[in-house]
Amino acid sequence: MSDQSHLRTRAETLAAPLPALLVQAEHLAASVLPGAHGRRRAGLGDEFWQYRQAGPSDLGARIDWRRSGRSDVHFIRETEWQAAQAVTLWVDRSQAMSFTGHKTRDTKGARARLLGLALSVLLIKGGERVGLMPDLPPRAGRAQLDPLALALGAPDTEGDFGTPPLTLLPAHSQAVFLSDFLGPPEALREAVGRAADRGVRGALVQVLDPAEEDFPYQGRSIFESMAGALRHETLRAGDLQARYRDRLAARKDMLAALARTTGWQVAHHHTDQPPANALMWLWQTLDTGRGR
Repeated sequence: MSDQSHLRTRAETLAAPLPALLVQAEHLAASVLPGAHGRRRAGLGDEFWQYRQAGPSDLGARIDWRRSGRSDVHFIRETEWQAAQAVTLWVDRSQAMSFTGHKTRDTKGARARLLGLALSVLLIKGGERVGLMPDLPPRAGRAQLDPLALALGAPDTEGDFGTPPLTLLPAHSQAVFLSDFLGPPEALREAVGRAADRGVRGALVQVLDPAEEDFPYQGRSIFESMAGALRHETLRAGDLQARYRDRLAARKDMLAALARTTGWQVAHHHTDQPPANALMWLWQTLDTGRGR
């Protein structure tokens, strides 16, 4: 096979799942917010949004006297916020994310990619700029969805666990990290801390398989990391359950503490749950964060 034919075959293999992923993401986005549009709010802009009753803190210069003349109260004419928000995603593509506890369930990575791309669809329809760490800066417009889907469909990395890159995020923007967050926490703390220092608000979504939550294993078991770097064999797996659950609870407490100290939000999502639940939470969380 010539080099050109080999390259074309590899490219077609890589691109094959992308249309299906994008269609699935758009379907999920539409099921959450049919006909999604810009997240309208008062702010600097030229387009009229609404009238509201004037309050004690409003300056007289802001009163719309023509509208107020038809009523016994004073009204303020509000315009619509028009500054596009930048939202940067990090979707963990480590080997650990390829785990699923049952063949009928999505892998953690598949669910994280779906949520990331569906959120991108909603944000871009809302006029926002969306990017993907580490190499895809935030841009607006539907043309951004193809490179997003291509990047999310790339092969998983070789490491057992993923950590967000220390990418310099746009100041006062927003970010979303989707991962199981089961790897070393130091890199996560540094990435979120650096972002918060630049005024970036964000959300952490921990994606777990139900088996990782319940630890249903008994008897002789062999536990091996997805990349094969870690391996543990035991004759009494059930004896590990309490310690495992304690360590998972400690990891969730760490995420909660990190969110509190940085002003971020955190949610936990299981792959046996409808993805629409997590997507709606993300949409509402980003919408609230933008208004702060």
